[in-house]
Amino acid sequence: MDTGDTPRSVLLAGATGLVGRHVLALLLADPRVARVVAPSRRPLPPHPKLEDVRVDYDALPQDAPWWAVDAVVCTLGTTIRIAGSREAFHRVDHDYPLQVGALARRHGAQVYALNSAMGADAGSRVFYSRVKGELERDLGGLGFPSLTFVRPGLIGGERDDYRTGEQLATVVLRALGPVLPRAWRINPASRIAAVLVEAALQARPGRHIVGSAELVG
Repeated sequence: MDTGDTPRSVLLAGATGLVGRHVLALLLADPRVARVVAPSRRPLPPHPKLEDVRVDYDALPQDAPWWAVDAVVCTLGTTIRIAGSREAFHRVDHDYPLQVGALARRHGAQVYALNSAMGADAGSRVFYSRVKGELERDLGGLGFPSLTFVRPGLIGGERDDYRTGEQLATVVLRALGPVLPRAWRINPASRIAAVLVEAALQARPGRHIVGSAELVG
């Protein structure tokens, strides 16, 4: 992997989502980054650093040259309501991020920074938390020298898709924010993105977890 002041190459999965859009903007503006690969289903605004790749996540190319990057940032995620079923949710929130990691690692990536979720636990009785925990566990088996799991609670920001539950929770948490423990407060998407980018570029050896209390704006 590149070290020191050498500009890095980063693959961003989930560039069109709430957190992913912030990550993309930070990566493109960072002088430490020479190249950003963003495999997605929708086109992105052009930029000299950006390699905007159209993909079908159900049929990712195994040997595309753009897999050869230093680091991966993954912000892929959905809800069961939007996905349509538990099976579809598992595919988006577990299978896609894991396959991205496996392919990038095979092509030499040394770092993986994941936008996970508070409460991620492979042994949880809560389906959402269990899927997130299973992904963290399975990514740990890919052999990344640097692996960071960022675990936000409620993410603050404007989404393209309206999520009723999140909107109601946001109103309540904003009102109660000053008296709540830090771990229960809203985590701004911009703050989550900044932590993910630093994890990707600093490439600290080992496995790291960043909890929601560290993501409060």
